[in-house]
Amino acid sequence: MLTLPLQVDPAVIVEGVNLLWVLVGTFLIFFMHAGFAMLEAGQVRSKNVANQLTKNMLTWSVGVIVFFLVGAAVSTIVGDITGGSAYSVGGAFADTLSPASSNAWVGWLFGAVFAMTAATIVSGAVAGRCKLRAYVAYTILLAAIIYPVVVGFTWAGGMLAALGFHDFAGGMIVHGMGGIAGLTAAWIIGPRLDRFNADGSANVIPGHSVTFAVLGTLILAFGWYGFNVATAATVFAVEDGQLVLGAFQSVGRVALITTLGMAAGAIGAGGLSLIRTKKVDTLYVANGMLAGLVAITSSADDLVWTGGLIIGLLAGAQLPLVFEFLEKRLQIDDVCAVFPVHGSAGILGAILYPFFAVSGFSVSQLIAQLAGVGVIAVWTIAATVVVFGVIKALGEARVSAEHEREGLDISEHGVDTYPEFGQPDTLTDGGIRTDGGVCDDE
Repeated sequence: MLTLPLQVDPAVIVEGVNLLWVLVGTFLIFFMHAGFAMLEAGQVRSKNVANQLTKNMLTWSVGVIVFFLVGAAVSTIVGDITGGSAYSVGGAFADTLSPASSNAWVGWLFGAVFAMTAATIVSGAVAGRCKLRAYVAYTILLAAIIYPVVVGFTWAGGMLAALGFHDFAGGMIVHGMGGIAGLTAAWIIGPRLDRFNADGSANVIPGHSVTFAVLGTLILAFGWYGFNVATAATVFAVEDGQLVLGAFQSVGRVALITTLGMAAGAIGAGGLSLIRTKKVDTLYVANGMLAGLVAITSSADDLVWTGGLIIGLLAGAQLPLVFEFLEKRLQIDDVCAVFPVHGSAGILGAILYPFFAVSGFSVSQLIAQLAGVGVIAVWTIAATVVVFGVIKALGEARVSAEHEREGLDISEHGVDTYPEFGQPDTLTDGGIRTDGGVCDDE
């Protein structure tokens, strides 16, 4: 019997593999929330850990629903309007809420995890004194309007895209925007109690667990491979009935640049710490690793490998300098170094891209990058000032001094994250065990 070879429609393979690849990257990016939770929990005081963890969980839970119902459509509308295309408000919402194919929701989810990454960055800057309701209110508006407008200007084909602004995976669109928003919010809310003295000098308020902070850093670094590499979102394409590589043609470069930027960032921050203090600060190394990742995220698809090293190194080295400038000169209490890690590193990476592009330096590209950074920064600052300014005017921005000293875990959530440490043990019969192991009612 003559057997014929199995005929497979290459389009089916393309769709299946590409969808699976996007989903794997999406799940990796979602896991970055565990990294943010650990990183931030480690850098706050023990009395505020539960509050920080709750904010991270609510960022996702509240934000992703708002982005589904409103934000995704807003980004499309803004992109069409500012890009000069015809637009349909109803059509934009229908594309998300009732698409022609349910598989379209895979693309929406990939965009949603990026949006939630931008949102959760803000929580680290305002840790230890921001009311939960104020943070959630800002998250709602960020997911519905603030971040989608930035996406509309850029990835959705708006005016910055038309200008040629390049941001491969969100070094400026996601991280730079989140870092700027966090810094602005921290400035409006004001510093934690006792952070600064009357003469302007700063007091160090150390976080409660370097271990948690480093664990969070490594989880984030792991998830970043999803953030960058998965942005090469098409593995295969079909040309003349044949399978060919899609955006995967640059995936090796993206993976390499991501790795080099990460490593160089840690060395840059640790090296500068060693030069200035004769010691290698562990948190600077951890945050420097993240700053290096942020800086190369804008251009990992189009950098020469030396550019990945140099940009990562500079991003790490700027971190201690920017953090100290904010602390000692501006007296802004950025608890988790949100702006040096995400804001200034994202700005740096976006601006340096034309100097290390594979095709060589381009003045027009530099102008486009500067314009993109400027527009995103101005919009983010203005929107954040309005939102947190109104919340502050209503007296809802920060907890009372009494609650801040008591800790947000108790005042906002009614829990003690570490009940065994520094607290008496409550026995099952209601007695209180003292340090000597004897119950008070005995």
